[in-house]
Amino acid sequence: MKKAIFITGLLFSIIGIAFAQTGVKKKRPLPYEFGRVVINNYSEASNIAPVVFDHWLHRAKFTCRLCHVDIGFAMTAGASDIKARDNINGYYCGTCHNGTRMFGDTSAFSSCKEESGSMNATCDRCHSLGKNVTRKYDFREFVKGWPKERLGNGVDWEKAEEQELIMPYDYIEGVSIKRAKLVVQDDFKIVSKVKGMPNIIFSHEKHTVWNGCELCHPEIFVGIKKGLTQYSMVSIYEGKFCGVCHNNVAFPLLDCQRCHLQEVK
Repeated sequence: MKKAIFITGLLFSIIGIAFAQTGVKKKRPLPYEFGRVVINNYSEASNIAPVVFDHWLHRAKFTCRLCHVDIGFAMTAGASDIKARDNINGYYCGTCHNGTRMFGDTSAFSSCKEESGSMNATCDRCHSLGKNVTRKYDFREFVKGWPKERLGNGVDWEKAEEQELIMPYDYIEGVSIKRAKLVVQDDFKIVSKVKGMPNIIFSHEKHTVWNGCELCHPEIFVGIKKGLTQYSMVSIYEGKFCGVCHNNVAFPLLDCQRCHLQEVK
């Protein structure tokens, strides 16, 4: 009986997805494609291939907060309006990709060099859409032996971080500010509005590892008082609130049981 109720709840969610995505079933991306962003603000207009940005590689090395708060990348693809000149001047990608910034014993290659009058092999590392470019890191080899997950990248990023398979950088000298260690808030329950659907258990601890507070508040969730922000599954599927990340980069919304944990009795 409980299984039947849960399946009914899932069907409601799937119907919600269909409406939120205009009823068109999308191709599920391959694990290494999940979270991929194509940046094409000015590339094609300048006769250059658009940039292909792999989130999986960067999230394995850096926290979300570092890129989207300290460096200042917008949370929506294309909204940062990045120009090559910005990178050359040390902003956006150029914050790290300047040829001198060290992470451990590795330096990030320099992007958008001043002397680059035409496309070269270094340019192709980013401007790679439609090209057969050999990447430095192969996804399958990179995540080999990591804890698995059913959807998204097929990687359980939380467990990978807990097991110290990855230790994302959260500070860049000259860019970040020193922050006091956060006091971890208790998990709390969000009651499901669909009869029979398990309640959501939201973990601040899991989110603060990657996001801190500033990434979510107040831009995505207004204020810090529980219940102040009103949202629904439809708005989340439209890419708002939880859907800002969980439609695109973090585990996808199809993985219902990652959030809906508490059985309704």
